[in-house]
Amino acid sequence: MEDVLEWVTWRMVVMYAVGLVLIFLAIRKKYEPALLLPMGFGAILVNLPQAGLVGACCAQGVLHWLFDVGIDSQEVMPILLFIGIGAMMDFTPLLRKPGLFLCGLFSQGGIFLAAMIACLAGFSRAESLAIGIIGAADGPTAIFVAKHLNSSFSGQIALASYSYIALVPLILPVVARFLVTRKERLIRAESDWGQKELPRIVRIAFPIAVTLLSGFIAPRSAELVGFLMFGNLVRECGVLDTMAETARTTLCNLITLLLGISISFTMQAESFVQPETLLILAIGLAAFILDNICGVLFVKVWNLFRKNRINPLAGLAGISAFPIAAHVTQNIAHDADSSNIILMDTAAANVSGQLCSAIIGGIFMGFVC
Repeated sequence: MEDVLEWVTWRMVVMYAVGLVLIFLAIRKKYEPALLLPMGFGAILVNLPQAGLVGACCAQGVLHWLFDVGIDSQEVMPILLFIGIGAMMDFTPLLRKPGLFLCGLFSQGGIFLAAMIACLAGFSRAESLAIGIIGAADGPTAIFVAKHLNSSFSGQIALASYSYIALVPLILPVVARFLVTRKERLIRAESDWGQKELPRIVRIAFPIAVTLLSGFIAPRSAELVGFLMFGNLVRECGVLDTMAETARTTLCNLITLLLGISISFTMQAESFVQPETLLILAIGLAAFILDNICGVLFVKVWNLFRKNRINPLAGLAGISAFPIAAHVTQNIAHDADSSNIILMDTAAANVSGQLCSAIIGGIFMGFVC
């Protein structure tokens, strides 16, 4: 016992504390428990001295193997997770109001601003782009892009991305309080949502068309967008209902758990507890908030040219934290007026943000690779 304790460093103790905080947030606060619980437990597990889980005492520990196969060399887990996410996503609101795609597009502005901030802070171009993608509020995309850009801060980026997704119910209401007036929160969505019949062929053609279009616009995004759209096609085709249900439940849950504990391999104390970690977390938070600001300001400007105004909360939902951002912004509108239902608008902006973040991730990879 004493021999083992001699190997424990203060950085390991810090990581034990980080792991316990993540577990607390997952269990007590119920902040994305499927993500934060395995990450928190993994942060403790990976820093046990001489345990052999990461290859310290053997050729390749089990966490090292999971990370290598699932994330580092093959990148299987983020891709498979996108199939499940695609199977969960309903693009009907966006197809009925395609103009709301702009909410998701402009809500990614914080990604570019944060990348510039990271560059000014002294990070390399590749590292700056990897840090900026935290603003996408999309864990699989952040991990995928960070690995493609050979970032040495993959663990910090994953932790920041998933932590801010978990904190969406806390962050969005604060941002809304400063940016969206009570009068604007009372703006109602158009009442003709249910009157528009959407042909099945349109829902089937959409994922195919998006895959083709994104493949030409941003070829490096083909894997992310393609598997996301494949999952959605399984959902919408109407002949694979059992598989669609499996993809959005069993597959998503299993991959999420494995992804969380696998990414903890990069949370080894000596490389994780560095001054750059706090800086990355700060820039990531700035990216997240700047996304919100860009989205809300875009809707405010857009409303100047529209006869039927859109609730600026739709711009707040344009981040790709699916589906939590859409529900949180609906709740903010509900608190202002219990009869105000804007969920279709916020859902359209939310799924648009998921698409845009994946495409931007591909563009970032193309800048360097």
